[in-house]
Amino acid sequence: MSHHAPSSFVPAADGVDPLLVPKKTLASGAKIPVIGLGTFGSDHITGDQVAAAVLDAAALGYRHFDCASVYGNEDKIGHSLRKILEGGVKRDDLWITSKLWNDKHDEADVIPSAKKSLADLQLDYLDLYLVHWPFPNFHPPGCDVNFHDPNAKPYIHESFMKTWRQLEKLVELGLVKHIGTSNMTIPKLKLVLRDAAIKPVCNEMELHPHFQQPELFKFVVDNGLVPIGYSPVGSPARPERDRTPDDTVDIEDPVIVKIAARLNVHPAVVCVKWAAQRGQIPIPFSVTRRNYLANLQSVVGAPLTEEEMAAIAGIDRGCRLIKGQVFCWKDNQNWEDLWDLNGEITPA
Repeated sequence: MSHHAPSSFVPAADGVDPLLVPKKTLASGAKIPVIGLGTFGSDHITGDQVAAAVLDAAALGYRHFDCASVYGNEDKIGHSLRKILEGGVKRDDLWITSKLWNDKHDEADVIPSAKKSLADLQLDYLDLYLVHWPFPNFHPPGCDVNFHDPNAKPYIHESFMKTWRQLEKLVELGLVKHIGTSNMTIPKLKLVLRDAAIKPVCNEMELHPHFQQPELFKFVVDNGLVPIGYSPVGSPARPERDRTPDDTVDIEDPVIVKIAARLNVHPAVVCVKWAAQRGQIPIPFSVTRRNYLANLQSVVGAPLTEEEMAAIAGIDRGCRLIKGQVFCWKDNQNWEDLWDLNGEITPA
């Protein structure tokens, strides 16, 4: 931990009252805060830095934290969560998500992987557990865009449902309250919704002003799922392997910059505010106090105007930043195959 980070939990004087942070109601009736703190430190932020940010963000009023085993920092975050709970925050008032990584899709691996996340996070249960990607295709942290898993497979629905049955078991065991999907497409979700005994309550997906995914967003909402949006400010710190020359920058968009000037905030804050107001739950990641405080304040402040919401709706560029190249199952395959762009699951 850095020398100035708090080592115990004390609510911050300049924070936001957690009771003022709006919540969305899931199909189960449970309530989830409309903003969370992401914890993917990418390849340049240490686990200790992320854990310090979690502790401080909770002191500022955050109650929703989006974790994953593959981020490699859940054991560090667990120490922060313990301090938050010891500091008087009730477990019921926290929302903690974790995710099953791609190398743990086998039936025998799902429950042990969830239990490891629970042990690392020092929790008795998770509020939400997601299948991180619909592909069981492993890639090592920090690999480059050309990494190719020799055993990579396409989406095989029967295999996915075997994994899903184990997530359903986690609910039955009381280890997980809700289960959900991540990085899914409409045709894949249709099959899961058809076959699941316990339906997903959320789909986590890339969502920002230049990548609004209107069809998938509508499908998710129409089917009673809550969309959780990652990379809500256009992931300026994403790994090098996820960058291509055509990528656009949301926070430089004139529409976003103009609104930011009116509100006297950083353009990133406008992206977060838009996300929550549109109806997805943004999970911006930052270890900079000024930024994660501004993001939290954005969801309790005055809303964007209808004109501003309409203007942002007009700047969608269909620019996917997290393309998933490393999950392709064939050599020299186009990453677009992962996303079923023609409305059908890409065949093997």
